[in-house]
Amino acid sequence: MENSTLIKNVNIVNEGQIKIADVFIQNGIIEYIGSSLSSEITKLARFIDGTDKHLFPGVIDGQVHFREPGLTHKGDIFSESGAAVAGGTTSFIDMPNTVPNVLTTEILDEKFRIAAEKSWANYSFFLGVNKDNLETVLEMDTTQFIGVSDDGLYFTKKGNLLADSPDTMDKLFSKCKSIIAIHSELEEIIEGNEKIFRANYGDDVPIEKHPLIRSGEGCYQSTKRAIAIAEKYKARLHILHLTTEAETHLFRNDIPLSEKNITTEVSVQNLWFSDKDYTRLGTFIKWNPAIKTEKDREGLLKALLDDRIDIITTDHAPHTIEEKQKPYFQSMSGAPMVQHALYIMLELYKRGLISLEKIAEKMSHNVAVLYGIEKRGFIREGYFADLTLVDLNSPWTVSKENVLYKCGWSPLEGETFHSKVTHTFVNGNIVYENGSLSRFCVGRRLEFKQESDAK
Repeated sequence: MENSTLIKNVNIVNEGQIKIADVFIQNGIIEYIGSSLSSEITKLARFIDGTDKHLFPGVIDGQVHFREPGLTHKGDIFSESGAAVAGGTTSFIDMPNTVPNVLTTEILDEKFRIAAEKSWANYSFFLGVNKDNLETVLEMDTTQFIGVSDDGLYFTKKGNLLADSPDTMDKLFSKCKSIIAIHSELEEIIEGNEKIFRANYGDDVPIEKHPLIRSGEGCYQSTKRAIAIAEKYKARLHILHLTTEAETHLFRNDIPLSEKNITTEVSVQNLWFSDKDYTRLGTFIKWNPAIKTEKDREGLLKALLDDRIDIITTDHAPHTIEEKQKPYFQSMSGAPMVQHALYIMLELYKRGLISLEKIAEKMSHNVAVLYGIEKRGFIREGYFADLTLVDLNSPWTVSKENVLYKCGWSPLEGETFHSKVTHTFVNGNIVYENGSLSRFCVGRRLEFKQESDAK
C-alpha cells in the first residue's frame, strides 16, 4: 500500500493520557488508532516497531525567527526547518523581523512562497505591525492572518514596540480581530537602567547585568498595561516569551484556554537557564527579554503546570558566533533553540518536574487551540500525521557535529540529554529518522480558524 506506515505497539502520549496502541498512517492522515486493524490492510505498509517508545503529536512552535528573507547568513527556512524536524517540531509560526520587515501583505506572500518550496515543516507567518503600518492594518480583515506582531521590529528602529505606545495599542486593540502577539518590555525603564550601568562601567558592562538592565520591572509594568488595554476592548492579546514570576500572576487559569482572550507563553530557555548561567555562557544566552533569576525560572514552571502559562515556544533566533561574541551592547540578542526544545522538556520530565502528558499539551495541543490550527496538534483519527517518535532511554550529547542550525552553534553544547527523537513525521512523511534528515518533503501552509468576534 503506497504512502502508508504502521507504528506498532507504541505508547501514545495524547490528550492527558498514555496508552499502548497501533497507529496506521495513510496518505498523510492518521487513519486508525487501535489494535485490531486487518493484516490485509497493513501488510504492505511500512512497519515501525514502537515497543517501549513514546509517540507524541508533532511539536508546533509558535514563535521562531528563521531569518529569511534578508538575513540568510544566520539561517534560512530550509536550514532552520530541517533543524526543527530533527528535534520533533513539525510546524512553526515565524516572526516579522526579516529584511524587509513583514509590514505588507506582499512581503508576507513572498515568505509563504519561499516556505512552499523550502520548508521541511508546516508553516505560517505573523504580519508585522507598528506605527508605520498601523492604519493600513486597521483597514484589513485581520482574521486572514494567524496573528499580527511587533516582535523583533525594535531592532529596525526605536519606537516599534507596541508596549511603549498606549495610544497605538488602544487603536489596534479596539479594531484588530486576530491574535495580537507582543514583545512586552518598556523601553523607558530599560534606557534608564542602561544609563545607570553605563555610568559605572562605560561601554564594558558585564553580561551578568543584562537582567538588571532589561529588568523584571520593565516586563511587569509593560504586561500589566497591555492586559488592561486588551481587556478594555476584549481584544485577543498574546504576550510573547514571558520571563518573570511576577508576570505569571497577571494571567488566568480558571477558564479553559478556548475561552481566554489573554494568553501567554514561556520559551524553553527560560525553563532551563537562569542568571547563574551568565558566568559560564556569557552573551551566548543573551536574549530580550533577559534570562532572569532562579526564582523566576521556578515561577514560570509553576505557572506552566497550573495553566496560567498556555504554551511553550522557543523564540528560536540564530546569530553568527561573531555577532554573539561582541561586547555587551553590540552583541546580538537571541539564540538557536528549535532543534533542542523537546529535548529540554523531556529532560525536565526525567527530573520529575513535568509529565509527558503536560509536555504534549503545552507544545502541541494548546498551540493548535490557541491559534485555531486545524487538524494538527493531536493524535486523532482524521488528523494530519504530524508525529514525533521518542526513545526515552537513549543518552546523547549536544555538539557542533550534531547541531543542524546554519549558524553552527548552540548554547546547549556539552549538555547530555537522555531521550532521543527517532522519527519525525510531517503530513505522514518520515522526514527525520535515526539521526539523519530523510527525503525532503515540503511542509504545508497551516490552515486555521479564529473567532471573528471577541469571546
